[in-house]
Amino acid sequence: MYKIGVIGLGLIGGSMAIDLKRRKFADRIFGVEAEPVNAAAALKMGIADEITDLETCVGNSDIVIIAIPAEPALKVLQQVLDHMEAGTGKVVMDVCSTKEMLAKNVHYHPMRKRYVATHPMAGTEYSGPWAAMPGLFDGRACIISDSVESDPKAVRLVEELYLTLNMRTIYMNSSNHDVHAAYVSHISHITSFALALTVLEKEKNEKHIFDLASGGFSSTVRLAKSNPDMWTPIFSQNRDNILQVMDTYMEKIKSFRDAIADYDESRIRSLIEEANRIKKIIV
Repeated sequence: MYKIGVIGLGLIGGSMAIDLKRRKFADRIFGVEAEPVNAAAALKMGIADEITDLETCVGNSDIVIIAIPAEPALKVLQQVLDHMEAGTGKVVMDVCSTKEMLAKNVHYHPMRKRYVATHPMAGTEYSGPWAAMPGLFDGRACIISDSVESDPKAVRLVEELYLTLNMRTIYMNSSNHDVHAAYVSHISHITSFALALTVLEKEKNEKHIFDLASGGFSSTVRLAKSNPDMWTPIFSQNRDNILQVMDTYMEKIKSFRDAIADYDESRIRSLIEEANRIKKIIV
């Protein structure tokens, strides 16, 4: 079993800590948490065995998991690598939703090979240690980026960690990761935020909208509850890819708008039938 350091004891970091301990991959969890209330909660809930500072965490851990928003992760990854000593076999990994900027930021660091860039494709709209749960990652995909830049032993250890979490692993470079993430994750959140803003604007005048909201609305707008501290830097770091996806998305919205404005039921049906092809990909 391994000693695991988790920097950021929220939904992802906390959920990883729970299952890695429960499934006997980790025998001790060292937590680093900047928010005192969250730190106390994580300790009381048993997510972490000990709350410590970053340097102590790195010194005591075999694997350090960086599970904080993308912007502070840039600085923290540098700090973790700075505290690592050559020959110790320690590994650091992150779970951020953007990869290219992190990769560029540490490309020339002397301890770069001890870093494995990852993105477990799982989560909910909730945040904080109270959101952490067992089984969050079961059956989901995990992306490992730029694996050729990492030491093979470090990659194998991270693969073992994700196997313990019952995840399947996909490999791609950080640039391709950010393109794909923009399509399958980032645009979904932007769409949800925009829909929430649209309905909230209308709700100022029509008080019954939320009374009438059904499962379809709730599932579509669910992501609008997501933490702005997490998503603001993601949108900034993956700006160019997201803008391309948004342009395509707005073209499709305009196609629907034009067809509806023209009472063109044939075109509306055609657009829906074309969209229905997604059923062959997502069951």
